[in-house]
Amino acid sequence: MRYIVYKLIMFFIIMSPKKTTTLNLRVDPAIKEAIKEAAIREHRSVANMIEMLIRKHCEHEGISIPEQQVLFGESNE
Repeated sequence: MRYIVYKLIMFFIIMSPKKTTTLNLRVDPAIKEAIKEAAIREHRSVANMIEMLIRKHCEHEGISIPEQQVLFGESNE
């Protein structure tokens, strides 16, 4: 599982365009229902819930996620 999460994180970091990107993945139906329930309980979309879980995992594992401005050499000026 940790390897799959790592690969997803690397995909997000390397392949993300300036806004968002589409990620298609297959999961066990029970996992899908669980993430839907978790999202409902936290008043989030499923996509936002998955992003939040990935961010929490990265923080726990010491994996930094650069801001989009850093990734694309943009400034806030």
